[in-house]
Amino acid sequence: MNVTLALANNDAMLAIRFLLELVSLFCLAVGTWRRVPSPWRWLLVIAVPVAVGWAWGSFAVPDDPSRSGESDVHTPGPVRLLLELTVFFGAVAALHLTGLRRAARWLLVVMVAYQVLAYDRIGWLLTH
Repeated sequence: MNVTLALANNDAMLAIRFLLELVSLFCLAVGTWRRVPSPWRWLLVIAVPVAVGWAWGSFAVPDDPSRSGESDVHTPGPVRLLLELTVFFGAVAALHLTGLRRAARWLLVVMVAYQVLAYDRIGWLLTH
């Protein structure tokens, strides 16, 4: 067992991370729906979350213990961390920009709390 990633890789934290990924995609869809004018809205409300989900699943650090260890596009750890932070906090920004400020504040608190608890994963990403 890798002691460095003990907290970030426990089942509860992985489940929370998965839920935060889904919430982020949903928030990006809501943000797209509320900000994009009508004819493009229908296309982009599907395309944006699909593109972000594809990037999330494809760009991965080889041998990442929180995943299967495989990746479509081998990505350095700091780049992966930047992608994760962009998706997570982009969801907060999407809510804020659409006027859902209370929801954005709560999501920000949850995202920051998760990142604090997953400090060992952040350290791992920064060194790989």
